[in-house]
Amino acid sequence: MQCRKKTYLGVEQADRTHHLPFFGFSQIISGMNKTLIVSISGIRGIFGEGLDPLVLVSFVAGYSEWCKREAGSGRPTVVVGRDARVTGELCQSIVMSTLQSCGCDVINAGLATTPTVEMAVLKEGVTGGIILSASHNPAEWNALKLLNHRGEFLSSDEGATVIENSRNPESAFTTYDKIGAVRHEDYLEYHIDRILELQFIDMDAIKSRNFKIVVDGVNSVGGIAIPELLRRLGVSDDQIIETNCEPTGIFAHPAEPLPQNLVETCQLVADTGADLGIVVDPDADRLALIQDGGVYFSEELTQVAAAKFLWSHVSGPFVTNLSSSRAIDDVGAELGMSVYRSAVGEINVVEKMHEVGAVLGGEGNGGVILPDLHHGRDGLVGVAMILQHLVNENISMTELRTSLPSYYMVKLKQNIGDMDPDALLDQMADKYATEQISTIDGVKIDFANSWVHMRKSNTEPIIRVYAEANSEADANALGERFMAELLS
Repeated sequence: MQCRKKTYLGVEQADRTHHLPFFGFSQIISGMNKTLIVSISGIRGIFGEGLDPLVLVSFVAGYSEWCKREAGSGRPTVVVGRDARVTGELCQSIVMSTLQSCGCDVINAGLATTPTVEMAVLKEGVTGGIILSASHNPAEWNALKLLNHRGEFLSSDEGATVIENSRNPESAFTTYDKIGAVRHEDYLEYHIDRILELQFIDMDAIKSRNFKIVVDGVNSVGGIAIPELLRRLGVSDDQIIETNCEPTGIFAHPAEPLPQNLVETCQLVADTGADLGIVVDPDADRLALIQDGGVYFSEELTQVAAAKFLWSHVSGPFVTNLSSSRAIDDVGAELGMSVYRSAVGEINVVEKMHEVGAVLGGEGNGGVILPDLHHGRDGLVGVAMILQHLVNENISMTELRTSLPSYYMVKLKQNIGDMDPDALLDQMADKYATEQISTIDGVKIDFANSWVHMRKSNTEPIIRVYAEANSEADANALGERFMAELLS
């Protein structure tokens, strides 16, 4: 393939791959064996192979310009926190120095979960926040997650403004007498305090249950935050079994909390006779659970269990994304509650939550969004809600699983090389136009006893096919069928 030069963010690159156009606030930029993914989930790349210091400076400078406009005549302040990735401290230094150079004050939240930084933005009443975390991506990746003054991810329009600003980063820099200041704060205690203040959390009742709990923090900030939360909830130190909780950033297993990555953790739950296992991703906004006996409790059911608990206290709508299990619809119908669907991506769920006045939201990747705290996925509040539910119902994790609807889901993904994902998805929409379909995010087809959702990823240069049915065999067959049709 012939190489042609292009300039992006002031850096000349060789364009060797198919270039994907903007889809909302989302694009994939590839060149010179480097990939940078710009989406509603942040700006992601492998450090030194796409997410380079110049790229960080350009995007942060673009974000600072957006912050200045948001702050009006005032001086913008930005909270900055990070997960425990090896490149985290270095990237955070670049980010904070760039913000200062652009005339923004900075609050350094240090090692902090994504939901903790989101809550810090609300607590301080500042202009925005930046989290250095590539979520479930491997250790060599890092990312910028950009927040507005509500502690929410930027919308498509806000993100597009930042991208446009980043094309001319030099205009954001200020003179020596206007550089920003830095102060340091730790917000974990505040985050936990707010969880404990929730009217439906009863610390004494949780303490009396004497839970034995395995915690897998995948060598990142969850290994700090989750054990501390459990202690504050009344779980005794000798009943908290920590594994992979040292925040080295060298992940002991693949970071996504899926069953194939948690074989040893599940075995530890079984071997220790623990009541449950708690697993989070590197920035602790996704929560996966392990049942007593070491059986993986589907990540898809985290939000379902949280909703069943909350609906026993309050009434109101729930919002999730198109790729999440039908189990939430079944529980909502059983309790007379409304369930709404949005495009995949936390900010899409959050915007729908605002629109319908949802009391809870989430995503099937283990995300729980409780607006009483903030509008962001929060593994910590998810833990508190699940423990309280087990106490209130006087049940085990296995009994909780039995009480929920049973479906089987397959999640497939495929690198599509130079193929145009939009053209592939349009072709499928045309082919199945007579079925019950949604095209707000890729193509979702609802059948009587199953569904399939085909979409391009917000965080990786791939196509995804999710399928759910009443049996494992049917789900696998459905997923494989539609992946083959999509790529044929």
